[in-house]
Amino acid sequence: MKAGLVGYAQSGKTTLFNALTGLHKGGAAGRGQVNLGAIKVPDPRIDKLSAMFKPKKTTFTEMRFVDVPGPAGKGTGLDSESLRALAEVDAFCLVVRGFPALDGTPADPARELADFDAELVLHDLAIVEKRLDRMRKEHGKGTGEFLELERLHGHLDQGLPLRLMQWSDAEEKELAHYAFLSRRPLLVAVNAAEGDAAALPPAAAERGARTVGAEIISLCASVEAEIGDLDPAEQPEFLASLGLTEPARARFIRAAYHLLALISYFTVGEDEVRAWTIRRGDKAPRAAGRIHSDLERGFIRAEVVHYDDFVALGSEAKARTEGKLRLEGKEYVVKDGDIMNIRHSS
Repeated sequence: MKAGLVGYAQSGKTTLFNALTGLHKGGAAGRGQVNLGAIKVPDPRIDKLSAMFKPKKTTFTEMRFVDVPGPAGKGTGLDSESLRALAEVDAFCLVVRGFPALDGTPADPARELADFDAELVLHDLAIVEKRLDRMRKEHGKGTGEFLELERLHGHLDQGLPLRLMQWSDAEEKELAHYAFLSRRPLLVAVNAAEGDAAALPPAAAERGARTVGAEIISLCASVEAEIGDLDPAEQPEFLASLGLTEPARARFIRAAYHLLALISYFTVGEDEVRAWTIRRGDKAPRAAGRIHSDLERGFIRAEVVHYDDFVALGSEAKARTEGKLRLEGKEYVVKDGDIMNIRHSS
């Protein structure tokens, strides 16, 4: 998946990007430009499976980040480069300032969230209005697409993002090419002062996030950078001194996975232990297609055992004997933590 980080000036967005991707250690991303980075998604289940199989290679799934220049202030809008970058991501992470600005201006994360979401709504409203005007001139009024766009227009015209609307599968498919920005899932990250690194998001920001259908977490980007510089053995003590139990990176990834309804399944063996990311609700053939498209096309069935059962029993042979290793067909909905071996025709 690819997440776009965006935020207003002085929000600490690029500091957070550099901390999440490890770029603060050298070659840090530049400000005011589109930057790309990736992090391996930590998963203790992969660590355990790797210890059991001792494979030649262990592969974690990755989350890609795009650091997108945001509007300089309210009403300035997003430039064309930023809009192009936002159109290519699966979800947005809006970094909002949770500390006083350099000029002493107090933090107002709820206002920054409302302003940014309004930018997305205005962007989408302009697209809908342009298309409706063209359809009226081309005698497309009354068609299914026209009626659907009219419904979207009424929603957007109230200042509401499209992520709050319920869409049918047919509407999702028909309107996908418009690439509406206010339809994308939104995660709000309140970048708090160091003394508030363990604090919950402000109540007003929490309410604002619920109002626009977004999720929200609180973190401190500068603390994340410090954590990344520490030896892993020193991190627990440093985290405890701040009242934290884990780095914000882990919470950030969990929130992003939940936002996008993502889960992981595993393939294991002496050559490689690997995590694969799919969407919750995906069936076995589509999950197989994450490995290779040939596996999806030629899918026959999958040998499946859940991670918890496998670890409890200690081996594939034991899982088979106990009836925990089973064969599943094309309609099987893959569960988070499944270990799968795909059988396919060549």
